[in-house]
Order: sequence, then C-alpha cells, then structure tokens
Amino acid sequence: MTIILKEVLESEKSILRNFYSLYLHELSNFTPNLDIGEDGIFHFEELETFWDVDGLSPYFIKLDDAIIGFLLLLERPFLKKSNDYGINDLFILNKYKGKGLAMKAAETLFREKPGQYFVMQVVENKRAVAFWKKVFSELHIEVQERQDLIDDELCLIQTFKV
Repeated sequence: MTIILKEVLESEKSILRNFYSLYLHELSNFTPNLDIGEDGIFHFEELETFWDVDGLSPYFIKLDDAIIGFLLLLERPFLKKSNDYGINDLFILNKYKGKGLAMKAAETLFREKPGQYFVMQVVENKRAVAFWKKVFSELHIEVQERQDLIDDELCLIQTFKV
C-alpha cells in the first residue's frame, strides 16, 4: 500500500470539487457555518482560486492508483508570517479511515516538504483533534498548541517544525 501526494491539476478541479462536497458534509457535523446548497451540494467557493493564487496547493491523496482523499496545503507567498506551511484541509474517504492512511499522507508531506507548519481543528471535531495528537505522538513531533476563536468557532491551532 503506497500513499502518494499528487498535485491537483486545474483540469482535475471537478474531481476535487466532488471531494470537497463530501468533506464539507462531514465538517457540517461540527459547525453551524456550513449549509448545503439548493442544488444538494456543499460548495467551497474558494476552490476556483486555487490555481490563481500562489501558495494555495491542493493535493490528491492516492493509494496506489485510486484517489482516496485530498489535502490543501498553504505555502508561501500565500502565508506571510512565521510558518512555511499550513495544512488547511485534510480528508480521507470513510472507506479508508482507521487504516493509518491519513497518517502516511501526513508523513509523506512532512518528508517531502520539511519546515515550520501549523494545523487547525474545530474543537468539536474530536476525531480530527485525536488524529493530529496521534500524528504528533507517533512521529515524535514537538508541538505548541493554543485555542483561538476563528469565524466564531473555538479552534485548536498547533504549530510545529519537521
């Protein structure tokens, strides 16, 4: 089982849009700020800007040849402060959860792009909070953690260097 991160091409944005709808549906369990569109789809309006703004880098997470999820990496010049990278979104299809594949995706990312990172989770999303704590523990990453209100939601923000 080989995990590969493949940068999403603009020609593949319809696939990414479908994955984002699934991700936002899942995230809607933890926030009142997400609503389904009249067309029955959760929309991520900023998706159109990924290929126009330097430093917004979407990647498919692939298991062998199958796309099983995605991550959105924030990089410079989009990031202007002390972090080199931010993992904005990370999603794995339900069928593949609990098998260590998201951990392998994070490990692959850290190996390919070492630097100063931040990640953020809505506090209510206990599965995401537990996942990142496990990543930090298993990969022996020292982390600084704080809570902050972002878009009226209590979030955990962790910063670390790999």
